[in-house]
Amino acid sequence: MGELHTFYYLLDLAGTFAFAISGATAARERGLDLFGICAVAFTVACGGGITRDLCIGAIPPAGLTNWYYLATAMFAAIMTIWLYPIVKKIKRPVILFDAAGLALFAVTGAQKSLAFGHNAEVAILLGIVTAVGGGILRDVLLNRVPVVLEREIYASAALLGALIVVLGALFNWLTNDWISIIAIIVAFSLRMLALRYHWNLPIFSNK
Repeated sequence: MGELHTFYYLLDLAGTFAFAISGATAARERGLDLFGICAVAFTVACGGGITRDLCIGAIPPAGLTNWYYLATAMFAAIMTIWLYPIVKKIKRPVILFDAAGLALFAVTGAQKSLAFGHNAEVAILLGIVTAVGGGILRDVLLNRVPVVLEREIYASAALLGALIVVLGALFNWLTNDWISIIAIIVAFSLRMLALRYHWNLPIFSNK
């Protein structure tokens, strides 16, 4: 297993924070109580990472054993409740923080899979799983159609971010830190541009 350095953990905690805000905001909009908001925030923030860790054999998962993840998710949830009037003023806050979490987790998911000795295919697939897992759980818990199942460019953005990480590791274009930053920017930008300009994947009619 390769060594995961401090920058990886900072990115992973940043993704946890962003997804926790996304989950807490969505739960607050649905009128859940304090426990419900915190539960959704933690599930969204750590669900994808826990699934990834189980798949790569990182047992027990970091999301359950490292108190930093729980503390980050709870801090984000309480902050969202306390500052909800401010958060609400941000245009479509759930989408914004969801896009940030998506980009961050696509990168850290691929990085951790590579660090545990898995091949490029596994790294890309688990980068996507890490990125979209939390959003799927959020939407299922709140009785919404998961974004990943709609026409929007969502998992595709995570795929691109994870792919950049894997290619960067294979060809040593730049340092891992710079590759990670580039991958995050590209994935986040693609997601936000797709929302701004209504880019969608093609659909096929049965007629």
